[in-house]
Amino acid sequence: MKKGVTVTILIFIAIVFFGALYYLYAKNQESPIVFKTEKAETKTIVKNTIATGNIQPDEEVLIKPNISGIIEEVYIKAGEKIKAGDMIAKIRVVANVSNVSNTQNQVQTAKIALDNQERLYKRQKTLFEKDVISANDFDAAQVAYNQARQTYLAAKQSLDIVKTGTTASFGSYANTLIRSTVNGMVLDVPVKVGNQVIESNNFNEGTTIASVADVGRMIFIGKIDESEVGKIKEKMPIEITIGAIENKKFEAVLNYIAPKGVTENGAIQFEIKAQMVNRDDIFIRAGLSANASIILEKADKVMAIKESLVQFDKKTQKPYVEIETTPQKFQRRDLVLGVSDGIYVQVKSGLKATDKIKIWNQGLINEGEKK
Repeated sequence: MKKGVTVTILIFIAIVFFGALYYLYAKNQESPIVFKTEKAETKTIVKNTIATGNIQPDEEVLIKPNISGIIEEVYIKAGEKIKAGDMIAKIRVVANVSNVSNTQNQVQTAKIALDNQERLYKRQKTLFEKDVISANDFDAAQVAYNQARQTYLAAKQSLDIVKTGTTASFGSYANTLIRSTVNGMVLDVPVKVGNQVIESNNFNEGTTIASVADVGRMIFIGKIDESEVGKIKEKMPIEITIGAIENKKFEAVLNYIAPKGVTENGAIQFEIKAQMVNRDDIFIRAGLSANASIILEKADKVMAIKESLVQFDKKTQKPYVEIETTPQKFQRRDLVLGVSDGIYVQVKSGLKATDKIKIWNQGLINEGEKK
């Protein structure tokens, strides 16, 4: 019995021994890890933040009537270029019955007063010609007659205005003729012939007949998250990308940052505006959606390496890379880094253009490629 146990133990020891020998042999047969290297590159690195928005005219003027009525004619359409003073539309006034009645009464009253003053004037004129009254009395009668006549004419004009919105003496200043107040392009004509419009006054902003803007002065209007608003400031350069215009970037300058944010979908957003400065004579339509890349930092043609090559000291958190001194022999080199765009980072010091940098995480990269 004891002999069988001894034999079993010896066999087990032999299996373990030969297994260890095989493991060591197989381990020695594995190829050693060969680290690849890369060199620094010359790059222009831009650190930016993105804001979404759209393109709008810098100034858009809404043309409104100063009299209520119904659109009788429209002389323009969207897309046309017009000048200040050009006719936009004509309005037909719908008379208010109460106003017409009151004005007619004023006309009749003024006519009665005029007829009375005319009789007095003729009587005083006859007496003056017979030297019965003085010149002063005659002049007073004449002034009273002229005033009565003027009051009657004014009452008639008021009646015409109430009925039609204009009168013959107004000429080109008729309220029924709506004219442009600025030079520019017609962006929209929201009314049609037959639509009723309301005049613009202190109590009502009135009906918009047309919107006119100078399309040569376009701006970007967008919103930026509160986490980014502290990084930007006015006069920063911006690159505008418009979805409808492919392979083209437009230069702009940030000229407005809202002092107060608004809550949208649970996040605080701040409005920003940027003046476009370089359009290359490309026609940009108002309302096009666009993205603004706000340049926070920029380094032109500097030495740069991929961020994936950088390692960080576990204690000091200072960046460093490993430089190949001899084949597959590497030495640590501390770096001073600059601008980063998330892929490449600027190297200010600690590295030469000829240095070969160890790809220290290539095992992880290879595993990822296999998956």
